[in-house]
Amino acid sequence: MSDTGPDIPVTEHRFPCEQCGADYRFAPAQNRMICDHCGHTQPIDGGPWGSATLTELDFDAAIAQTLPATEIEETRVLSCPNCAAQFEFDPDSHAAECPFCATPVVTDTGISRHIKPRGVLPFALDERTAHDAMNDWLGRLWFAPGGLQAYARKGRRMQGIYVPYWTFDAQTRTRYRGERGTIYYTTRTVVRDGKRVQEQVAKVRWTPASGRVARFFDDVLVLASRSLPKKYTDALQPWDLSALAPYQPQYLAGFRAEAYTVELPDGYGEARQIMARTIERDVRFDIGGDQQRIHGIDTDVRDVTFKHVLLPVWLAAYKYRGQTYRFVVNGQTGRVRGERPWSAIKIAIAVTLGLLVAAGIGYVLATGQ
Repeated sequence: MSDTGPDIPVTEHRFPCEQCGADYRFAPAQNRMICDHCGHTQPIDGGPWGSATLTELDFDAAIAQTLPATEIEETRVLSCPNCAAQFEFDPDSHAAECPFCATPVVTDTGISRHIKPRGVLPFALDERTAHDAMNDWLGRLWFAPGGLQAYARKGRRMQGIYVPYWTFDAQTRTRYRGERGTIYYTTRTVVRDGKRVQEQVAKVRWTPASGRVARFFDDVLVLASRSLPKKYTDALQPWDLSALAPYQPQYLAGFRAEAYTVELPDGYGEARQIMARTIERDVRFDIGGDQQRIHGIDTDVRDVTFKHVLLPVWLAAYKYRGQTYRFVVNGQTGRVRGERPWSAIKIAIAVTLGLLVAAGIGYVLATGQ
C-alpha cells in the first residue's frame, strides 16, 4: 500500500484477561479465548465459524487507492534480515526468533500499512496435535537423519502463524477459435515376416471450431507471502474456505500474523494465470472431439472483487548441523509438508546392503546353488 492517505492509528492485538490482567490466547479446541494464568475463558464475538457471509472488496477501487479508510490498518511488524519475512510481534518483546528460518532477530519496530484482513480461518488444531502430525511425517522418512528426528521430538515449540492469502472473484466471458480433431481409421497393407497383412492406421480429421464459454470464478486463492517455498504451501491444500469467519482480531491472540508481501496487483496477476488454465480446459471441452487445437482465446473479465484472508499454519524451523529445516502443518486439516532431510550415513548403509544382497544373488546364480 502507498504511504499516502489519512493517519491511521497503529493496531495492537492485545487481549488482557478481565479477571487477572494476563493475556488471553485463542484455544482452537474450545473455540474460545483462554487465560493460561487463571483459567478464565471468554467467547469470541461473531458466533460460530462460517456463520456470516464475508463481503468482497472492489478490486478497481483498491488499485486506485480509494478504499474506505476503515479497510486499512497499520500494525507493528518485524522484518527478518535473513529471509525477509514480515510478521507481527508482541509489543513488549525486545528479541525474537524468526518463525520461518529460526534466525535470532533483535526487534526493530516498523509500521506496515496494509489492507485489513476480511476473513480468517481459525486454527482447528492445537500445537500438540500439530507436533504429533509432524513427528509422524518425519517418522515415515526412511533416510531422514536420526538426530534431527530426535531433536524434533524433544518438544521444541512450534509457531502458530496466520499466513496471508488473497482470494479473487470474477465474471469471465471468452470467445475462442480453434479446430476439432476427429480420429478415423484407414486400412493399409504391409509386409511382415514375408507376409502381406493389413493394419488399421489412425488419422485425425480437423474441422474449424469457434464459440463462447463463460465462467464465474469464486475465491481463487493466491498466496500473499514469499516467506515459505510455494511448493510447500501449495501442498497444504485443499483448504475448506467455507469455514472462513469474518475477521476478528481475537482469533490472533497467542498466535503470530504474517504481513502480506505480495501486493494486490501481483496477486491478481497470478490469479489470472489460474483462471486462464481453467478457461483453456473449458474451451477444449466446448470444442469437443477427440483432439483440440486452440488458435485464439479472447477473455473479457468483469466485476473483479477480492479479500485479504488469513489461513492457519503451524510452523517448525530447526537449525541442525548448520542447516535449517522447515516443516509446515495445515492448522485446519493436519496435512504436513517440509524440507526433505537426508542422512548420508543411512544412505551409505542402504547402498552397501544393496550391493551385498546383489553380490549374494549373483554368486548363487553363478554357482547354481
